[in-house]
Amino acid sequence: MGTAAKTLLEPHSPSQWLWMFLKEELAPYPGRTALVARMTVAVTLVMIINMIYRIPYGAYGAIYALIISREDLSTTVNAVRTIIIAFALSVLYIFVGAVFFLQDPNLRLFWVVATLFLMFYTLSAASDYTAAARFGYLLVITIPLWDRQIRTELKVEQTLWAFGAISLASLITIAVELIYASLRLRQIPLQPVIDRIAAVEDLLCSYAAGLVPDETMKKKITRFSLAGGSALRRMLQRSAYLSQYREETGALISLVGRLVDIAANMIQFTSDIPDQERSHLRRLIACLSKIRNDLTIGNIPHLEPENDAGTLHLTPLLAEMERTVALIPEVFAGSLSFHGYGPHRASGDRAFSLFKPDALTNSDHFKFGLKGCFAASLCYLFYNAKGWPGINTAITTCLLTALTTVGSSHQKQVLRFAGAIVGGIGMGIGAEVYILPALDSIAGFTLVVIAATVIAAWIATSSPRLSYFGIQIAVAFYLINLSEFHLQTSLVPARDRVLGILLGLLMMWLVFDQLWGASAAVVMKKTFISNFRLVAQLVREPMSKDLKTATARGLALRETINANLDKVRALGDGVLFEFGPSREQDLALRDRIRRWQPNLRMLFITRLVLWRYRVGLPGFELPEGLQPAHDEFDNCIATALERMADRLEGDGSTQKDDLTSAYGELDKAASTASLKSEHQLTPHIRSLVLLSHRTALLANSLEKDI
Repeated sequence: MGTAAKTLLEPHSPSQWLWMFLKEELAPYPGRTALVARMTVAVTLVMIINMIYRIPYGAYGAIYALIISREDLSTTVNAVRTIIIAFALSVLYIFVGAVFFLQDPNLRLFWVVATLFLMFYTLSAASDYTAAARFGYLLVITIPLWDRQIRTELKVEQTLWAFGAISLASLITIAVELIYASLRLRQIPLQPVIDRIAAVEDLLCSYAAGLVPDETMKKKITRFSLAGGSALRRMLQRSAYLSQYREETGALISLVGRLVDIAANMIQFTSDIPDQERSHLRRLIACLSKIRNDLTIGNIPHLEPENDAGTLHLTPLLAEMERTVALIPEVFAGSLSFHGYGPHRASGDRAFSLFKPDALTNSDHFKFGLKGCFAASLCYLFYNAKGWPGINTAITTCLLTALTTVGSSHQKQVLRFAGAIVGGIGMGIGAEVYILPALDSIAGFTLVVIAATVIAAWIATSSPRLSYFGIQIAVAFYLINLSEFHLQTSLVPARDRVLGILLGLLMMWLVFDQLWGASAAVVMKKTFISNFRLVAQLVREPMSKDLKTATARGLALRETINANLDKVRALGDGVLFEFGPSREQDLALRDRIRRWQPNLRMLFITRLVLWRYRVGLPGFELPEGLQPAHDEFDNCIATALERMADRLEGDGSTQKDDLTSAYGELDKAASTASLKSEHQLTPHIRSLVLLSHRTALLANSLEKDI
């Protein structure tokens, strides 16, 4: 997150911080109202059908109608398919367990404990977290059912109803999305990126005219900076586009995110642009307009090279923005058009695997499973020993708040607790006491559900730091008011569900966070250091002369680095929820890493383009005399990155690498190659030289700071 965003979110008092935080998170943005409307329509339809036809587990159907991904139509279809398959496997697992373990209470207890371990282990070891969470969720909500003293046939029937209710809700959601997609105008796939470029362009136009940016413009830039690009990259990775499209567009998202962060900083720290830099500013605006227009019509961005680009000195932020804009066309070097990619996946584009490669070798997965199993088993034993099945939401709380670091887990626990209080006590019990007794028809009840859903959905469409709070508001409200086929006026269900959530949070704090607990600050540092080594490895690629093998290795490295960069940013929020004697030190580390991360990401993006020269793709071949200098330069960059990682790990070495000299040798070799051929540098070779210079500057900046 940019410095400006940090400044905006850290005022002098906690009340000011909270007010500004909520103001930014809850502000409307393009498409938010339509998204909330679709979520509300889907939930309302599910509620009405469940109430009319008296379908059991209707509350869970409403929950899934709300939380199913709506990033785009294809992503939503994939999410629904994942839900239905995961729940079908869960039902099959339940029935197999019932055949072998239902009759004997001791075997039943063994099966429940083993199932809880399997759930949490799968959360950690599965390649698809969403599918693992869905598989575990149906297990959790049906465990109390199979503990009841009722006929086995009824248990089977109720389990199938649970699967059917959620599947029906998923299909209704798909229908709503299909209708919406058929009615709306054609949406440009890169529209969120185009909107961000347009916002930066408007800000620069304001500065060029000598005006102070208005509040609306400031809020838009700040909101884009706070949102970041992780959601866009996640949507991209889930899409069905070809790997080259995902790779290049992912780099574009990162560069535009960097532009937005710089613009957010300009709002805070730049009051005016000197007159002598207005010509550079106007040229920068023209470049942004050209890139935005190219993306809008589906063309690859292209800019004419400028001899004096990057010479701004009086306004460093503007100079950094100019260098970032110059990189955007470079990431698409060798591409022809966006239209050729299409939303389809080439055969063999990505291998599918249920589990991560280290699922059986990494002990952390087993530790995670044991911790979650221990906490959830204590909740299960407690409510069964007390004969209090109403608090079975404790196990669900354990499942939903189980994350791999203490800080991230605390963050989710706080949001779940706050959502339970607001949705359960505030809205759920409030409706039972003041509204529901006065209603006598489903029409009035529908209005109550719509009002609650709109509030919850609006919060759920915030950034990841607050969205979980909105989901938990809806969960608490639906479990209280949609679990039975009549207007709920008893306060007992609300009391039991809130107490169950409190029990689950208590067990997670006592057991999960204390047993092999991993500090978010420690994991953040470890992941950040790992990124240095991974980027160094990418710089040295390809390690194989086989193009297919080299491409597969390069793609795997890029996806791992991208995921780790997003993970570092998310862990930064988790550090805020950790307390102890090392808190001040951890916060200082967090600030340093957040300061270094943008430069590391920019360096990574430049290497994505330079990788093509390393592999020698068609159009990226290097002259014979230039190849050794290029290899030597890359080796210097990789060595410098590895030494930086060593220093971050505590190595006291102060040796520095002369990257400027290494770049000078590369530049000299490029000029020599040009003289030998009696031609000017080709565009691709010129791009190689410019990107290598940018790489050296970024690496030098990181090395100096670290």
